[in-house]
Amino acid sequence: MFNSRIKIKHLLLQEPSNQEVTVMGWVRSFRNNQFIALNDGSTNSNLQVVAELGSFDDLLLKRITISAALKITGTVIPSPGKGQKLELKAASIEILGDSDAEKYPLQPKKHSLEFLREIAHLRFRTNTFGAVFRVRHSLAFAIHQFFNERGFVYLHTPIITASDAEGAGEMFRVTTLPPQNPPVTPDGAINFKEDFFGRATNLTVSGQLEGELGATALGEIYTFGPTFRAENSNTPRHLAEFWMIEPEMAFCDLEDNMNLAEDFIKYIIRYAMKHNEEDLTFLAQRLADEEKQLPQDKRSELGLLQKLDFVLNNHFERITYTEAIDILLQSPAYKKKKFQYDVKWGIDMQSEHERYLVEKHFKKPVIVTDYPKDIKAFYMRQNDDGKTVAAMDILAPGIGEIVGGSQREERMDKLEQRMKDMHVPSDELWWYLDTRRFGTVPHAGFGLGFERMVQFVTGMSNIRDTIAFPRTPGSAEF
Repeated sequence: MFNSRIKIKHLLLQEPSNQEVTVMGWVRSFRNNQFIALNDGSTNSNLQVVAELGSFDDLLLKRITISAALKITGTVIPSPGKGQKLELKAASIEILGDSDAEKYPLQPKKHSLEFLREIAHLRFRTNTFGAVFRVRHSLAFAIHQFFNERGFVYLHTPIITASDAEGAGEMFRVTTLPPQNPPVTPDGAINFKEDFFGRATNLTVSGQLEGELGATALGEIYTFGPTFRAENSNTPRHLAEFWMIEPEMAFCDLEDNMNLAEDFIKYIIRYAMKHNEEDLTFLAQRLADEEKQLPQDKRSELGLLQKLDFVLNNHFERITYTEAIDILLQSPAYKKKKFQYDVKWGIDMQSEHERYLVEKHFKKPVIVTDYPKDIKAFYMRQNDDGKTVAAMDILAPGIGEIVGGSQREERMDKLEQRMKDMHVPSDELWWYLDTRRFGTVPHAGFGLGFERMVQFVTGMSNIRDTIAFPRTPGSAEF
């Protein structure tokens, strides 16, 4: 059988006892025409393979170049070298795929992240991105495990939708109409009745509204899928295509929502720390080396592993938006005019404000609740004060907002009035309003941007380095 190989990660955990094994992988380096560093992607650690001098044909040895793919069978023996307990003494070497070492873009030197984004099809082969994407996998697995353990139903909500859940209008149009000469109505507008779906449709910005439909029948659901924002933003925190986790829970209020979100974040971080210790240790050292290049006042107070422990070992502080604004107004940073953006009641807090609350004031993760209704979406439950809604954001060190959620407005009259005030067409969302007509219940939910979570756990400074092929303005290369 061709694939009777052992993965290098598992082999390196064994004790050397002259066992015969077959490994396959890519060459990271070949020294002295004798020592092959082989990696198969299961770990950042390479397996040293010894090709004994005189045992292999010179033509074969010349083909062992960086990134060549090899199949090697041999005997596992103790290694005399430092830092490795075993190595593989090769009995047979087969070249599965040649690699032109001179043309291969990943030379054995340090490459910038900007350069690696230009060759995103190959960057998985670096230690940094091998670690990032193994951690990403673990976080994704832990998400499903968390909700499955709690009896949630995984709901696949549509990617193509006619509704704008956020009301922002920054959506990608989906159409089969000819771009040069689309059909038009008598008043000159595009006639979407002749389009594939018979109406205007877009790529989804959120699965929340459909998630609420599931929750009001199944009790508790979660979505985990791609979402899209046509926002012309070139910051290290934004993508045009990203993945969202959105649980929705019937018979649930804002406090239940906060409790679940805090448990959820801690659970998936704990899982990654347990199952990706080697990768996170590598990424922590990488971040520490990167921060050495920064001025002292720009460096993080905590290393990556300390930051993750910090989240796990602290109960998240809970404050209202009004209390948060008061703290910011009284802060030395505000009084010394160190904030780039103004602070006053009614603003949508910027990342600098959120990070001040977390990193300088409380020195722990913070959940901010009860935001002004004027800066929040139509579906959030209105509080009795008439000014705020039962919303909550979770703020994390180093990144700011990582979760946004709310108790949903279950009262039909309040919801309809809010939609009217915000010019949300109730006739188009008749199906959403039916959940309030037929057995409405208090319910709540939140959304977590998966790439921001990956960014937080891996310490990567740019969100484009947390997704395989980032989609950003002007960039859809791969």
